[in-house]
Amino acid sequence: MSEQESSNNQLDVKQLGLVAAIISLGYVFWVVGAMEMVERLAFYGVRSVATLYGKDPVSRGGLGITPSEMGTIFFWWMLFQSWVPIFTGGLADRYGYKQAIALSTVLKIMGYLIMAAFSSYWGFFAGAIFLAMGTAIFKPGIQGTLVKCTNRQNSSMAWGIFYQTVNIGAFIGPLLAGYMRKMEWRYVFLACAGIICLNFLLLLTYREPGIEERKRRQADRKASGIKQRPMLQETLIELTKPHLALFVGIFAGFYFMFYSLFDVLPNYIDDWVNTSDIVQSAGSLVHQPGSSEAPTLLQKIVGFVMVLDKTGTRVQAEGLMNVNAGMIMLTCFLFGYFSSRVRITTSIWIGTAMATMGLFICGYSTMGWMCFFGIICFSMGEMLSSPKFGEFVGNLAPEDKKGTYLGLCQLAPGIGATIEGKLGLFLYGIYASKERFSRELLADRGMSAEAITSIPEGEAFEKLVQFLGQTPEQVTALLWDIHSPEKLWWIMGAVGILTTVGLVWYGSWVYGYLARRRARGIED
Repeated sequence: MSEQESSNNQLDVKQLGLVAAIISLGYVFWVVGAMEMVERLAFYGVRSVATLYGKDPVSRGGLGITPSEMGTIFFWWMLFQSWVPIFTGGLADRYGYKQAIALSTVLKIMGYLIMAAFSSYWGFFAGAIFLAMGTAIFKPGIQGTLVKCTNRQNSSMAWGIFYQTVNIGAFIGPLLAGYMRKMEWRYVFLACAGIICLNFLLLLTYREPGIEERKRRQADRKASGIKQRPMLQETLIELTKPHLALFVGIFAGFYFMFYSLFDVLPNYIDDWVNTSDIVQSAGSLVHQPGSSEAPTLLQKIVGFVMVLDKTGTRVQAEGLMNVNAGMIMLTCFLFGYFSSRVRITTSIWIGTAMATMGLFICGYSTMGWMCFFGIICFSMGEMLSSPKFGEFVGNLAPEDKKGTYLGLCQLAPGIGATIEGKLGLFLYGIYASKERFSRELLADRGMSAEAITSIPEGEAFEKLVQFLGQTPEQVTALLWDIHSPEKLWWIMGAVGILTTVGLVWYGSWVYGYLARRRARGIED
């Protein structure tokens, strides 16, 4: 067998056609897809509005904290969520995927309830840590099940459909949050706590694939008297393998961009992007403010899906962000099919390059439509890269270490999201904070330091509009011209460019490396 054939056997198996692949998926696949959809619905119901909740002044029910303070919460949130699976991924392999999923659901319910009960910085912080721990235990169990209930001929389509199913939840979550926060912020958290409880019903229909094999291995190991290595030691040994460690390290750059989209872009949209052009383009599909006629059913539905603000003239940040989940929800199976026609690593680097381009477009101007098309571009790249990441790592993993490997692969979002969690909003505070820019301009225009200090966090722009006697649009344009906040996305995009280059190199290196290992009889 040639080196090229050997490496292709390891990572790139000929995939079934579109219809055949869908038909081949068993009921367990759809159960775990539904559980992930429910979990993501609740998760993004909070995560999509977290930065908005943080920057909203206390007088409106928010936390009234700075971007840097919210960045600290995100730092610890992602540190626990993405690094804990390194230690918990093996739990599902040893003790059962069903038990791991049940435990994670309990922890996540507690997290949402803490957020609802304690409307403070430390209350939200504590709730975020519980959510992080729950997600850390949930992911390896769900993704390990996915790998075990699919095969190498349908894995590309399976991961694409799984990602699409997940984004049904990610699409509905922000819509729910956008509606709930108009009433009161705590309703967002209470609704998410109720939603995640649905996973207990789905667990009643769940059966772990390969459970007999897992129990047989445990019985054989016990009968042989061979002492099992500590789980942490076994996990770290796998991480020393270069083809896994390098891939995880390089792909962390993609997750830096991914989480900057969800952590930083909502603030950017709320502060700088004028989405009224999108509403105007909708014409009669939306109810016109001041109209004496009551809105039709269609107008109510459109307004809900677009997540219009209370005035009906703008799309709220979560509505524009929801373009990402909506597009993935509708088209990811097609991108899963397209990506199955090329080598896995090729699909990943092409997707990363497109996501990078999307970030540049999002920050290019204050036009709502420009940001819309940037999110579309990012979403296309995400569909070509993110589902393939889990598929690639799952294919690398030995049969008895699927959960371990899929826990280890959380290092990639762990590194990227942890760094971005703190750095992203810290950079936002430097290059794009409308709140800070407003305070500086108030000082430049003669307002006393004492008066500026007395302005509650989150209300400086409103005070500046009153002080200058101009419209919010005019003041926003003035601040944009002075500070050029689009520079923030040059930094985020630079990370994407470096990641793309690294992935192109990795794609050319890994196949030869694995072929040489197999030729020497070394198991991967």
